[in-house]
Amino acid sequence: MQIIIFGSPGVGKGTQAKILAVKLGIAHISTGDILREAIKKETDLGKKAKEIVESGGLVPDEIMAGMIKDVLLDERCKNGFILDGFPRTIQQAHILTKILSELNYGKPILIKLDAKDEIIISRLGNRLVCSKCGNIIVNTDYTENYSCHICKSLNSYIKRKDDDEEVIRRRLKVYHETTAPVFDYYHDKAIIIEIDGAQEIDYVTSNILEKMKTD
Repeated sequence: MQIIIFGSPGVGKGTQAKILAVKLGIAHISTGDILREAIKKETDLGKKAKEIVESGGLVPDEIMAGMIKDVLLDERCKNGFILDGFPRTIQQAHILTKILSELNYGKPILIKLDAKDEIIISRLGNRLVCSKCGNIIVNTDYTENYSCHICKSLNSYIKRKDDDEEVIRRRLKVYHETTAPVFDYYHDKAIIIEIDGAQEIDYVTSNILEKMKTD
């Protein structure tokens, strides 16, 4: 099973990808997590990507494509995978189509999550991320000496630079101009499932799974 989860920044792609990966027994491939880890470790890729990511831009296709192909060839993807954060450009979509063809995969399932920009801005502007494990909470939930319920780290929650409102608006502009057209590219190249991503997390998950059964 090969799944692409698609939508604007902050629509819930990462959350749903993690849940679906567990429920379906497939690998969750998050390009965002891969990049953030590279930035944290200050690898050559991380140094190149840091400025681009923090300004809300897109990492060059040739870097992302090489990373994705390496991951898809990994043993953990043998039962399938869910791609989170790729493709983000028409060129990346062409590259992914070529990679999937080389690996003898059929049509992927593309799950598109939708939400209005103002909902996205509110979501991202009010979230904090655990600097140790990447868990996300709403800013209003945070209290002094807050302990992450995933990794148990104390006072590890931070606000990402790319979650500032000005950066969020730039990211959304990039999405509408560069990434949104990718959906049209997949019109006849994937099994399309469209979901309202503004709903509660559990509802979105159940809606996705139900549509996957019927489509």
